Amino acid sequence: MQEADQRIKETERLMKESQQETALQQKETNRQIKALAKQLGEHGNRLGEFVQEMVRPAVVKLFQARNLPVHQVLSNLVAYGDDRQSRMEIDLLVVDTGTVIAVECKSRLSCEDVDEHLLRLQGFKTCFPQYQPYTLLGGVAAMVLAEDVSRYAYRKGLFVLAQSGNAMEIRNEAQFIPKSW
Repeated sequence: MQEADQRIKETERLMKESQQETALQQKETNRQIKALAKQLGEHGNRLGEFVQEMVRPAVVKLFQARNLPVHQVLSNLVAYGDDRQSRMEIDLLVVDTGTVIAVECKSRLSCEDVDEHLLRLQGFKTCFPQYQPYTLLGGVAAMVLAEDVSRYAYRKGLFVLAQSGNAMEIRNEAQFIPKSW
């Protein structure tokens, strides 16, 4: 009986040590996963910044060719609430005399990204009241743009900008009439 009790106690001790070791390993694994997620987020942000920097100079020429005389291109507009929390972010805002175009830039655009941008457009004038008198149009830009996503954004009334060779192009035909907010 004493020998059995000793074996049970030894087994319990070994199990407790094993559980402690597993808990330490799990804690280290969680730390590594968080660090990796942070690095991936930073790379994603850099890639998004790269896309935005490719699109920014192109929108002037592209929209001017569509008879929208661009006067300003503003980057990274952020609206804050009274609680000092960010309420809305706009990647690029193309400003004409009476029209603004809010452009969402992505390395790879999805239908979900389009839907999120449409929601932003609905709340834009509330968050940026200085543009209340302007006609608001929307656009999406991407380095990688699947044809179905392009068609989806087009049908939702957005300008669709995508990479074509070394340059950006508007994929909407010349007679396209964008939705306004």
